[in-house]
Amino acid sequence: MSDYTVLLVDDEEDFTQALGERLELRDYGVRVAASGEECLERLESELPDVVVLDLRMPGLSGIEVLKRIKSEYPDLPVLLLTGYGSTEEGIKGMQLGAVEYLMKPLNIDELISKIHQAVGG
Repeated sequence: MSDYTVLLVDDEEDFTQALGERLELRDYGVRVAASGEECLERLESELPDVVVLDLRMPGLSGIEVLKRIKSEYPDLPVLLLTGYGSTEEGIKGMQLGAVEYLMKPLNIDELISKIHQAVGG
């Protein structure tokens, strides 16, 4: 059970829909952004408890979005999603302030554990 709000940022609509539904079943508030630009716009009006951010998206990369989030909202925890063998990008993201990086496909229990660690619960 949770009262946390999660902003899922990924350009793969099927992925965010499925993951969002799984989180909602566990009582998470879920917001979705399909691009880095949309993520930054959403943050201007509502701060979630944690951002789950894909590294590879068209337009702004996940690394660029992470830099902007950390510049404007330094205390907002960000978990990175990496795929395509992009462990190096995940490590770079951690150096830039991400709390953790997770490989796709995700294990929902691992994600939930990382969300609770990131938010401090």
